[in-house]
Amino acid sequence: MSDSGNIEGGCRCGAVRYRAEGGALWVSHCHCNECRRSSGAPVSTFVGVGSEGFAFVTGAPGAYESSPEVVRRFCGACGTPLTYEAAVYPGEVHIMVGTLDAPEGLVPERHVFDGERMPWLAMADDLPRHDTLPQGIPRVPLS
Repeated sequence: MSDSGNIEGGCRCGAVRYRAEGGALWVSHCHCNECRRSSGAPVSTFVGVGSEGFAFVTGAPGAYESSPEVVRRFCGACGTPLTYEAAVYPGEVHIMVGTLDAPEGLVPERHVFDGERMPWLAMADDLPRHDTLPQGIPRVPLS
């Protein structure tokens, strides 16, 4: 994250870069099967940003519909998964935290779909855990 609160990042090879103005709305670990299969990892960590301030500034990512009304974007050159967008979250883009230039400044606030977590994955933290995606999560910028 830059000093202005903007978020920047991109893929492994540098062919695709993005910028999100306005900072983070939330940060969550997701344990759902769909994210596992899309990322190849046992858990995915996302930062939610407003779609109005989000843009790909270098390159054009590939895209696919991973489930109805869900689009995931990735680098067509190196395969890095980049974003998740779903109709049920209008006005938001969910960015894979591992693709950020400075991910250390964004601390996860919760676990979602913890009911699908791999039984051998123990994450020693005191964050709230939800078996699904809880309703009423505040969508306000993190301070």
